[in-house]
Amino acid sequence: MKYLIVGLGNIGNEYQDTRHNIGFTILDAFAKASNVFFTENRYGSTCEVKLKGRTLILLKPSTFMNLSGNALRYWMQKEKIAIENVLVVVDDIALPFGTLRLKPQGSDAGHNGLKNIQEILGHNNYPRLRFGVGNDFAKGRQVEYVLGKWTKEQSEALPERAERCIEIIQSFCLAGMQLTMTQFNGK
Repeated sequence: MKYLIVGLGNIGNEYQDTRHNIGFTILDAFAKASNVFFTENRYGSTCEVKLKGRTLILLKPSTFMNLSGNALRYWMQKEKIAIENVLVVVDDIALPFGTLRLKPQGSDAGHNGLKNIQEILGHNNYPRLRFGVGNDFAKGRQVEYVLGKWTKEQSEALPERAERCIEIIQSFCLAGMQLTMTQFNGK
């Protein structure tokens, strides 16, 4: 059984440790906890994590956020992974900081990465793990906010939240969507 775990973010040092790059941050934490390392490949950096007979391919697209669908489609086809075994890790301003929501499908909610994935796939029926980054920004300042760095308090809370994301990803691959949603959503 193969799974494709796609962490959304933007490449480049200027985007490192920003709210919009939480997908990269989570996958980096997962790789570190699994003692594996990312290598540069077509459309992104990848590594493999073995989990109880399953292979998880972690992907950090190198296409920039608004073209994430190209990387997702390429790796799905290359590795012959069904859409129900794909999980997209994404930031969400509609959720308070650190709130985690696993969903089997949904709208793009104005997120350019999800919008592109939906355009490329032709539907929005793919699993996603939404990481709440909050919405503490003035009107018209959304881009500045999501591309901004975490506050001191948020930075301190990130390792624990990343650990929780790893647990959710592992459960998604081992127990499936419904059981994982029941166990983790709302907690």
